[in-house]
Amino acid sequence: MDYLVDGIINVTFVSNMEKIKVDVAWCGKNFGASLGYNVPGAVVLTAKTFEELQREVPETLRFHVEGMVEDGDDVPQWLIDGDYEFDYNLVDVATLLHAYEPYFTLSALSYASGINQHQLSHYANGIKQPRPQQRQRIVEGLHKIGRELLSVV
Repeated sequence: MDYLVDGIINVTFVSNMEKIKVDVAWCGKNFGASLGYNVPGAVVLTAKTFEELQREVPETLRFHVEGMVEDGDDVPQWLIDGDYEFDYNLVDVATLLHAYEPYFTLSALSYASGINQHQLSHYANGIKQPRPQQRQRIVEGLHKIGRELLSVV
């Protein structure tokens, strides 16, 4: 839908791309991922880092689709054409903390979130699961660290 504000036409683009949900979990020493319900067949993979996993997902999916096409399987055209984008779902706080640990320390996150560092360590190692309010404090702490880094000139 287009609309006019102060004499300027604003155009809203709606993506027609299919979204593929990628569920990501921390599995002790690696990240594990599985692709969403709209991808036929089972596609799972692991990687040492979240960054590596994000690089591997598109390649793994292309390989999977090529194999399905070669086998004569029914594959949606949008999947063959690559008309999709990935939506990463970090399934728990341990996964969230490990995914972004290259960019912060638990000490810094403790300072930014007000949550005891020892408690954060329990969350990161899957020993304890935070309540929703604690999870929100962790996310807000990460955002606070990000804002501080963005303010550097």
